[in-house]
Amino acid sequence: MREEDIKKLNELHKLLRDIEYIKHTLNGVVYWDKITNMPRGGIDYRSEVMGYFAEELYKKFSSSKLHKLVSYFEKKYDKNIKIMAMIRRIKRNYIYVNSIPKNIYRDYIAHISISEAIWQEAKEKNNFDIFAPYLEKIIDYFKKFTNYWGYTDNPYDALLNYYEEGINTKLIEKMIPELKSFAIDTLSKIKTNNEVLNIKGDFSHERQKELSVIILKLIGFDFSYGRLDISEHPTTLANSPKDIRIVTAFNKNDILKGVYNTLHEGGKGLYEQDIDCNLLGTLLAEVSSFSLQEAEAKFYESIIGKDKQFCKILLEHIQKLFPHHYKNISLEEFYKEVNKVEPSLIRIEADELTSILHIIIRYEIEYDLINDNIKVQDLPKIWKEKYKEYLNVDCEDDKNGVLQDIHWSAGYFGYFPSYLLSGIYAAQIAAVLNKDLGNITENINTENLKIIHNWLKENIHRYGAIYTPSELIEKVSGKPINSIYYIEYLKKKYIGLDKI
Repeated sequence: MREEDIKKLNELHKLLRDIEYIKHTLNGVVYWDKITNMPRGGIDYRSEVMGYFAEELYKKFSSSKLHKLVSYFEKKYDKNIKIMAMIRRIKRNYIYVNSIPKNIYRDYIAHISISEAIWQEAKEKNNFDIFAPYLEKIIDYFKKFTNYWGYTDNPYDALLNYYEEGINTKLIEKMIPELKSFAIDTLSKIKTNNEVLNIKGDFSHERQKELSVIILKLIGFDFSYGRLDISEHPTTLANSPKDIRIVTAFNKNDILKGVYNTLHEGGKGLYEQDIDCNLLGTLLAEVSSFSLQEAEAKFYESIIGKDKQFCKILLEHIQKLFPHHYKNISLEEFYKEVNKVEPSLIRIEADELTSILHIIIRYEIEYDLINDNIKVQDLPKIWKEKYKEYLNVDCEDDKNGVLQDIHWSAGYFGYFPSYLLSGIYAAQIAAVLNKDLGNITENINTENLKIIHNWLKENIHRYGAIYTPSELIEKVSGKPINSIYYIEYLKKKYIGLDKI
């Protein structure tokens, strides 16, 4: 590279570092503090702060200098994978931020900040009507955004593509019938297990957090570059690969909910920590997509976390911390408990099979909302009808129904299909990993957990956002994305558990 080009590249890196500083401050520090430490009375001022940082980010992406540099390198280095990935990421960020008028974007950020607090209040009071007008306004914003961002066939395409590059409604609609049919058909064949454990107690958050730290260390999370906090809804936030904030959620009466929330977020945390730090200043030091991050979460929560050998390790730690409740529980009983299939109301508590239907319900509702097929005021009724039809469960209130997820209040509209893709990605990645390492996920121990983590770091995590998910899946597996791996994985699991 010529001296002039090196100088220009350094200028570009400086601009991108400034953008990263703002993004990390807004999403990783200000937002993290909002959901973990901020008193409720601080919400109005915090929304102003978040609006300010959003506007500064908007200005940075609008910089004429930035786009002159992008144009310069795009013409001269179209064969350089890293530079072209960086340019693709800049353009993508620009389209999704700067195509929206500045005043509308700032108002949207401020509204989202308030909406989360309103959602929390509505959920606590079990009253959807409190949140409904705020949700209606959020949907109105996204209807405008779809026009600014553009789409080919359906406005929902614009939302899908925001979270997952290259994904559209046609592709989702192609996969859903097969997955929906498989889930409903398999659910109808599942054998009822009358010996499922029902261990309830008063499990303190302090002890549960102690267990969560053990679990995270076990899978390889480095607390020198990360931390663990507790909030209403689990999430993982990154301020760079060297500062990862995992937020988990506990249920004082059910220890397993906290365990698997932590494993889920731990998978995300490992991905974030393993990204090559040399990618900082390129917009590539972040996960390739929401779906691929969720795939790593699903991999550790389910493929690893619900494996019999991992359950053995997990049960030993639980019995040490909670001997009164678990001392007489056998491995076989515990294994069947964590892999039980039971239609339920709550998505984040759903088993691997029924979670497919939880996601499809949300996708169908989002699709209909953005296409004006249904109204916000009718959501509680529609929600109850779909849960009865797909899962044969009765939803009797808003708290455990339409208000259960934080996503819409936080502006994650069009995100739920990412969970569907994550299962597909996770199963395909696991198939390749097992092929390379000799069915290692069927022989989990502390040493093999390190081997698995290193394989994921080398083949998936370290690349950050250099490759799109579809490129990375094909790079590691030699095949395009295919839902058959997901279906085969689930079939094998439930046959092995003697459930079908």
